[in-house]
Amino acid sequence: MGARHRHPAARREGPPDLAAALEIAARFLATRPRTRWELERRLRAAGVEDAVLEACLVELARLGYLDDEGFVRWWAEQRDRHAPRGRRLVEAELRQRGIGRELLDTLRGEEFAEPALDGGGLPTSELERARIALERHLRGRPMPDDPRAVQRLGAFLMRRGFDSETTRATLRDALRWDPPEA
Repeated sequence: MGARHRHPAARREGPPDLAAALEIAARFLATRPRTRWELERRLRAAGVEDAVLEACLVELARLGYLDDEGFVRWWAEQRDRHAPRGRRLVEAELRQRGIGRELLDTLRGEEFAEPALDGGGLPTSELERARIALERHLRGRPMPDDPRAVQRLGAFLMRRGFDSETTRATLRDALRWDPPEA
């Protein structure tokens, strides 16, 4: 087999300088927004020294490419748009990406918890998120009338991060609006 083709910066001797670190960061940020923690991990894995790493992070933040608060809002909107999850699960996903509890606590009362409708039909409440998740899971099938099947749907919603109160209310509404067929 032939030699593996690598980027010219990969052949460089020694740790990456600021320009190389910015290039590594730009490639990493090209696919989607990232948290400061994610980017720091990527740059450390590339062998960037602490002083260069800090300068790179400061420059990226100055340019607007590194914004954890903006990332939280983006992540929550993506979840609402493509895979509605309960607030608890979204917050757990964000903590896995290095977002601190302090920032989550600060944003919880804002649009992160209740995103404003943007014309794209985003859910405006936890109950609406659960309803959308249930509808997508059922894929047009009617609500089952078997109590065990309804219980499994409740477990599904709980695994998606919805609390028990929201889950019960969603199932009650779904059973009321979609009565079992005779």
